[in-house]
This record gives sequence, C-alpha cells and structure tokens, in this order.
Amino acid sequence: MLKKLGFVIFALMFVGICAAGVLYMHLMSWADRPAGQAAREKIFTIAPGQGLKATAHALQREGLVADALRFTILARLDKKDKLLKAGEYFFSTTMTPRDILGQMVEGRVHLYRLTIPEGYNLVQIAAAVAAAGLADEKRFLEAARSPDTAESVDVDAGSLEGYLFPDTYYFPRGLDSPTIIATMVKQFRAAFKPAWEQQAEALGMTVHEVVTLASIIEKETGAPQERPLIASVFHNRLKKGMRLETDPTVIYGIPDFDGNIKRRHLETYTPYNTYKIKGLPPGPIASPGALALEAALFPAQSDFLYFVSKKDGTHQFSRTIKEHNAAVRKYQLGRRKR
Repeated sequence: MLKKLGFVIFALMFVGICAAGVLYMHLMSWADRPAGQAAREKIFTIAPGQGLKATAHALQREGLVADALRFTILARLDKKDKLLKAGEYFFSTTMTPRDILGQMVEGRVHLYRLTIPEGYNLVQIAAAVAAAGLADEKRFLEAARSPDTAESVDVDAGSLEGYLFPDTYYFPRGLDSPTIIATMVKQFRAAFKPAWEQQAEALGMTVHEVVTLASIIEKETGAPQERPLIASVFHNRLKKGMRLETDPTVIYGIPDFDGNIKRRHLETYTPYNTYKIKGLPPGPIASPGALALEAALFPAQSDFLYFVSKKDGTHQFSRTIKEHNAAVRKYQLGRRKR
C-alpha cells in the first residue's frame, strides 16, 4: 500500500514537473514573440512609483503585449519585477515582451532632440527648449538668469548668458530646468580647452571676457571664414582704447527690440551700448560656438579697425576712418539710393 502511494506521489510530482516545464517553455516562447505583426509605434509612460501589475495591464491595453499576466510572471521569474524605471519609452508592437521588459529595466527612455544654433541668446534657447517639450519656457529662462543657478554650475557671472553651449542634445522628458542647463554648461566646459584658458591668461583676459567677446564675434559674423578678422578688429580697438561700436550689443540692451535699429537706440545709454561705453559690455549677448571662442582667443594678425557689411554676408575691412567711410558709401548708402 505504501509502495503504491509513493508511486502515485512520484507520478504526480513528475507530471507536475513536466507540466511546469511545458508552461515555462511556453512562457519563454511567448516572451520572444511580438504582440502584433503590423508595426505600430507608441509612446509609453511609466509613472514614478508605478508597479509591475499596473504597468503590465497598461502594456496590454496599448497592444504592446498580448497578456498582462504572462508579462508579470516573466518579470518575476527573471527577478526584474522591482527594477522597472520610470520614464517615457518609445515602443513598437513588433517588439517582443522580453525586449520591452529589458528596455524598461535598463531605463532606455525616449530622448528628444534639441538643437541650439550658434548665436542664440537665453530667450531664444528657452523658446527652443519649450518647443521641444522639455521644459516650461518661463521657468527655464528664470533658472538660466538666476545667479544661484550660475553659482551651482561654478560660473562666475550673474546669469548663464553665453554659457549654454550651442550643440545638438538629446534629453528625456521629466528633467528639471537646472539639470538641462547643467548639461549645456558641461558641454561648454568640454569645448573650452585647458589650452584656451592659458591663452586667455596670456591675453590678460578672464574666461568671462573671452566668452563676451566671442558672443559679439558670433553675432557679427555672416561668413564663417571672417571670424578671425572680425576678432582682430575688436582686439585692435580694445588695445587702442576705442569703443567697439557694434550694433548687436546695442540691440541686446533694448527691451522688446522690434528688428529695426534706430539712431536713438545708438544714442541711448545702456550697459550694453558699445557706442556709449568703453571696453566690453558686462557679459555675453549670446552663446558663441567653438569657432567664435577660438577666434576671440586667436584673432588674425591685422591692422584693421573697421568693417562694414557688404549685404552679402561678408564685410569690407578698413584700416582708417577715411577708408571706412568710403566703404560705407559704397556698400550701404549707395545701395540705399539705388
């Protein structure tokens, strides 16, 4: 009798083990099959604190997995049920449950592209960040203009104008403005090489002064190859104690500039009006790129003191006021008459 009972128990255990093995193999096979054949891409969000069960049911509702229960079992068997990371993910119905689970465990969240062109100021950068859906425009601008934020990223300035490096970035949604700002400043530090710091010191300039000058060069440059020449004009004027007399600085100091610079703007004092102040303005007027920074540090060797736009993106450079006035008549006044 005991032998029969033992045989029955063994048989049941064997059947149970076999059944469990079959179910496990079935689950593993299911884990490697996508929910659908037709590719449909979806943004899927795991909220902070959201558990495995709720996530599995949400995946099923979105058609990303065929069975929430099996997905839950898969995650628990792999001991990944407590490893899912909150964030926004980009999934497709052609992805397998195993791939979806792995992406959420690794935290490979969807990244949004943000491109900041050379010469953008803080107002324009804040608008670009908001347009990418990464932050509120007003809050970003407030953070970028805050001395506390500047101090937190070790920038010795009243705001971060000029230090949010122009580049293409990829950010997940949900970051706060200071984190986005810190990434851009980190990119600035990566671009501003140690050799450049030494060159700034050799020129008798602080990094802040170099960034300020580079921002003016950036705004004045239409043709990239002219950056070193434009830099040489500003360096020459600074050495001679001449005012820089550059329109972009005047424009920066005008609240709500309408795009039309007038004589009264040139004659109105602001800390940024280089027709009125001597030397550099108190800070950058935009974010210079690497080439503008390099030009500010390594200007061309010239004795030019003036330049005027030829209206084709390039400039005519002059050594004397007489040459400059002739160039103005040729390229500016003459064209207006025509």
